[in-house]
Amino acid sequence: MTDHAHGDHATDSNEKTVTNRTMDVVVALAFMGLAALVMSDSWRIGARWASDGPQAGYFPFYVGAMMFIASAGTLAGALFTKHPDLGNFVDRSQLKSVLQVLVPTAIYVALIFVLGIYVSSAVFIAFFMWWLGKYPVAKILPVAIGVPLMLFMMFEVWFLVPLPKGPLETALGY
Repeated sequence: MTDHAHGDHATDSNEKTVTNRTMDVVVALAFMGLAALVMSDSWRIGARWASDGPQAGYFPFYVGAMMFIASAGTLAGALFTKHPDLGNFVDRSQLKSVLQVLVPTAIYVALIFVLGIYVSSAVFIAFFMWWLGKYPVAKILPVAIGVPLMLFMMFEVWFLVPLPKGPLETALGY
């Protein structure tokens, strides 16, 4: 007899998390929302044909419309099919791997607004090298400091493209 026959669960990796159909519906709705936003903003800035040619929002409006129609087709297919795909979209071990990257990345994005992009990037790089890469501090520090420093030089000094800065850059006069 297998472990399942006895009621024992060796791993949670095969337990249902969410079906493929559910993800099709969620992603289709998200894309429809994004497409509606693009179309709305494009219409606001001008999505018509003017006497001198297309207005600024003309092409983005129609790209958004095509995206909306394609997403509506995906949504209809997911909702009204006779044989919906009820297979497991992701098992728990795969979901754990995704969340190990997604959660720190979301925190990184939030930190950009507080610490600026360069300090947040240094923390982000150092964290991933330590947590997932298991690198020693002697390898982490040069990379975690060097990469944001090179990006700072490239964007702020050479190309003169300002990126979000935090208290450290303000204290240094940038």
